[in-house]
Amino acid sequence: MSTAPQLVVHRDKELMAQAAAARLITRIVDAQASRGSASVVLTGGRNGNGLLAALAAAPARDAIDWSRLDLWWGDERFLPEGDPERNITQAREALLDSVPLDPKRVHAMPASDGPHGTDVDAAAAAYAEELAAAAGPESHGPVPTFDVLMLGVGPDTHVASLFPELPAVRETDRTVVGVHGAPKPPPTRVTLTLPAIRAAREVWLLAAGEDKARAAAIALSGAGEIQAPAAGAYGRGRTLWLLDAAAASQLPRSLYPPASA
Repeated sequence: MSTAPQLVVHRDKELMAQAAAARLITRIVDAQASRGSASVVLTGGRNGNGLLAALAAAPARDAIDWSRLDLWWGDERFLPEGDPERNITQAREALLDSVPLDPKRVHAMPASDGPHGTDVDAAAAAYAEELAAAAGPESHGPVPTFDVLMLGVGPDTHVASLFPELPAVRETDRTVVGVHGAPKPPPTRVTLTLPAIRAAREVWLLAAGEDKARAAAIALSGAGEIQAPAAGAYGRGRTLWLLDAAAASQLPRSLYPPASA
């Protein structure tokens, strides 16, 4: 069952990143207080990395017990370990290397020079197994019930590596799939599917910049998920769109939140 999206519009992308980082700190601390640990799915791209950099700079980051935080990824470029284009590489630089995480709880997606070699489908299957192993009795299916799952929104409305009309966005059974022939380089990727995304308690979609305005308007105006994957990304308890004013500039006034910072 989908949750109606809530929108928060910030003045600019810097303020959006800082506010989202503060929101994430609060969400993680609350989850750790109630359940002992927290589980977050990270996203790459300029907005995802901007949020991580803002989190690294936030004094309140020390409120998080980093040793009791599980980190997962929504998608990954299937490139060699340490490649600067990989989301994990960029996340380490922005935040992860500066906080005391438990390495066993940092669940990077496989690299193309890992145990599965260049077989992206085997790599995807292995990540699905890792997710299933972490799912508890309270989880909804073969993935953990993530506290927060973050997604960047592409100008074509793609989220993770789910691109309009391509096979991955049509997947209804598997939680992780290999992507062949992505329209955005590199063409080979690993991605969570919509069923895995929808297992999250909260899904946050990040969009900043004029190049994201049309995508946000399409996804929030009733488009189908096959044509606009962002429209199919929602959480079990909450779906939150975090935008800057430029990305929100084409939204119908009926969608625009009455009070935005």
